[in-house]
Amino acid sequence: MGNLLENLRSLFIIEEYQYLLVIAVILLSTKVLGLVTKKIHLPQVVGALCAGVILGPAVLDVVGDSEFISKISELGVIILMFTAGLETDIQDLKKTGKASFIIALLGVIVPLLGGFGLAAAMEIGKDANLSCSQFLQHIFIGVILTATSVSITVETLKELEKLSTKAGNAILGAAIIDDILGIIALTLITSLADTSVHLVTVLLKIVAFFVVAVGATILYHIVFTKWRKRDKRDLRRHAVITFVFCLLMAYTAEIFGVADITGAFVAGLAISRHQDVKYVSNKFETISYMLLSPIFFASIGLSMGEIHMDGKMLLFAVLLLAVAIITKIIGCGLGAKICGYTNKESTQIAMGMISRGEVALIVAAKGQKLGLMADEVFAPVIIMVVATTIVTPVFLKLVFKDSVEETETVSEGIVKRRKEFYEYEQEMQDLSKKQH
Repeated sequence: MGNLLENLRSLFIIEEYQYLLVIAVILLSTKVLGLVTKKIHLPQVVGALCAGVILGPAVLDVVGDSEFISKISELGVIILMFTAGLETDIQDLKKTGKASFIIALLGVIVPLLGGFGLAAAMEIGKDANLSCSQFLQHIFIGVILTATSVSITVETLKELEKLSTKAGNAILGAAIIDDILGIIALTLITSLADTSVHLVTVLLKIVAFFVVAVGATILYHIVFTKWRKRDKRDLRRHAVITFVFCLLMAYTAEIFGVADITGAFVAGLAISRHQDVKYVSNKFETISYMLLSPIFFASIGLSMGEIHMDGKMLLFAVLLLAVAIITKIIGCGLGAKICGYTNKESTQIAMGMISRGEVALIVAAKGQKLGLMADEVFAPVIIMVVATTIVTPVFLKLVFKDSVEETETVSEGIVKRRKEFYEYEQEMQDLSKKQH
């Protein structure tokens, strides 16, 4: 039987072009399961995440988490955060600045303490032959829980037409600050295990990035505005230039030790008030919806390989998931309440910060490499990451249901956006004809 399957595989699978088949399978499965979850009144992103789990090593094992998938998914999350920046009102984001910092700060401290307490109570790493102390190992579990992957929340809020709400802006602002605080926490703990890492250097690099980002934004607007005045006919090349700016900002962020998605979001914010933003946003939403986003969401599920755990690790996985959810709700919810948000808004903000996504996986992998986390702990971390990523859209759907802020249905919102885009594109075409 095994030889028969192998022969069939060699007959129908061309290794050199297998990536084409992989993309087709991912797109089809994410769309089908997305429609299924939509039928049961859940965000379609849940279906895409489940598709990754089913296709991956955890269930069918027909698609692996390859380097190709990893790179495409990374581009997908960059585009996702860039479009989130394009659709964000800078003035509204400024209003939530102080609140976002408090929400992010408590959203880091409470999970850090919760993860440390759980690891210490269960004596995680006691039998592990690691060079660092148990105390550092326990602290590192808390550091993993501080991470927030806002990409899942962004996609869900876009689907629910809630990205530009008061709670949505607070989530975006808090997520960016959370990313920076998470980097500081990770650097602090790794500096104790690796003497070549210096906290002061990392802090200076973070500040330097935002200085460079401001300078790049000013330069972009000066150059682009002049070019836009001289050439008003073909908007497609303008979309290409904005894409280049997005990629350069994402790359620059990585140079300074900041997440690439932060650079992409900042790039989106820089362009958000430009007159061509509707046209540019529509172009990026198309490529994101058709290719990049489905692969990114599926890749999170694909990262969940075969799980082998003993009784203690299974219990730890369950408790880690519970602590991950509860501490973010308490920390971020309390921070929002302190800042004057209503109970409903505080709950919405807290739910939007639950997902750990690829950020926690990156942190965990780095800790494992530095000897801060035993190999046996990685499986519970993966379960926590995938589970929080799947439940976040479900929770958001529940807390945003029947919101008093909602003035139109999702379908009406999509129709309205498309109508605005086509009216704008027609206006540009008419202007071009007059110039000729």
